[in-house]
Amino acid sequence: MKNRERIKEVLKKGEHVMLECKRAKSEVPKSVWETYSAFANTMGGFILLGIEEDRQEKDIAKRFKIIGVDDATKIVADFWNTINSDKVNANVLKNDDVEIIDVDGADIVSIHIPQADWRVKPVYLNGNVYKGTYRRNHEGDFHCTELQVRAMIRDSFDDGNDGMLLDHYGMEDVDIDTFHRYRTLFQYRNEGHVWNEADDISFLKNLGGYTVNRATGDEGLTMAGLLMFGKGMSVQERFANFRMDYIDFSNLIGDERYSDRLTYDGRWENNLFQFFSIVLPKLTRDLPRPFRMEGVQRVDDTPQHKAVREALTNAIIHSDMLMDASVLRVEKYEDKLCFRNPGLLKLPIEMIYEGGNSKARNPRIQNMLRMIGYGENIGSGFPTIISAWKDARWGKPILKNKIEVDEVELILPITTNKTRVSKGVSKGVSKETIGELSSAAKTIFELINNNPNVSRNDMAKQTGVSLKNIQKNINKLKQLGLIRRVGSPKHGHWEVLV
Repeated sequence: MKNRERIKEVLKKGEHVMLECKRAKSEVPKSVWETYSAFANTMGGFILLGIEEDRQEKDIAKRFKIIGVDDATKIVADFWNTINSDKVNANVLKNDDVEIIDVDGADIVSIHIPQADWRVKPVYLNGNVYKGTYRRNHEGDFHCTELQVRAMIRDSFDDGNDGMLLDHYGMEDVDIDTFHRYRTLFQYRNEGHVWNEADDISFLKNLGGYTVNRATGDEGLTMAGLLMFGKGMSVQERFANFRMDYIDFSNLIGDERYSDRLTYDGRWENNLFQFFSIVLPKLTRDLPRPFRMEGVQRVDDTPQHKAVREALTNAIIHSDMLMDASVLRVEKYEDKLCFRNPGLLKLPIEMIYEGGNSKARNPRIQNMLRMIGYGENIGSGFPTIISAWKDARWGKPILKNKIEVDEVELILPITTNKTRVSKGVSKGVSKETIGELSSAAKTIFELINNNPNVSRNDMAKQTGVSLKNIQKNINKLKQLGLIRRVGSPKHGHWEVLV
């Protein structure tokens, strides 16, 4: 925070999740270290020393006063001496993260604390990981619970969470129908692969779903193997705290709470592979599928379909299934898809937006899905989603690190034919008028909505309707104010107006 004007500007907004101000007239406040731990374990932030807060002042813009510190050089030296002692378990700062800034003649000490690398967390105080670990939320620094500390310790393992051998869980706990369905998909995607000739246990070992402890000779399913292919009762017995839930809030009628739901009801083996296989078609069913040919074969896949597959894959491979009361939750609405997984982001959110970096909590599950075609190359998943949504002009995907509930949420806004027509109703197009449209007119509207460059000849080929009737329905859509033609009949394009 080198710009002195920037300091004045942020003080007008007050303290927040990434800013802490302290008076610190003549020494480093003891509370600095709790904030250091909290910032390092959360999203990073700035500590400003030499700022006085009037807690009685209700106007946030007037609450903070720049008073400076008496001896900035001494305070900085004391800070470095302490951070390099056994006060904290790790120093995550660089030399230029601490600086003295003159603001209107007053010396302010600015300390930038980056988010600690996942391999370093938890950052804690006084040699006690369970009593000295803090995190940050909008209300300030808070002491982490033992469960939160354990989650950070798990995340620090380079090998991920899902390779642990589960005592007393073996092939008898695998749902064979689920497993053989996976093997069929694997064989289709990997024709000629040497693993296709292996027996079930050997195949599962190769995937990381079954392991042998060389020291003891014990063998059985790993966490990945049971969660992906296990029988429902076995999964619930071993991971009673973990749940999978899909809810469809679209197309509601009357006082319906939801139109579809997949939860633990005994009608499916609640393992991750079945959840993925059942939920994915439900999520992509209503996405537009523009007409496209490769040779003589129609191709229905789109970048948006691929992006939804990537979003669901990411939610699974980044879930912390060992948290207390953890829920993998997927929700479908008329205008968005929402993916929630337990566990905070392991990487800074800006790195995820940039791409090129990825560290799954469940690398074996990640590999299982990738081997049958789900999941982009490492680090490219989220940029793929952003690119697909940008191409569709559906708005920017929103990724949230919800610290208060130890959860990550991804929201994908969607504008489809239904939502466009719904917006048109509010602009004066009545429901009765839309309902009176012929099926041909609705199909033509959808074709135009999905592809602004679609020609009348293409519409006729795809619908089986004559050119004369195509033009008649186009005129009807124009009269209703749903579409218009921009440019010439030959070189122009369609524009959807609702």
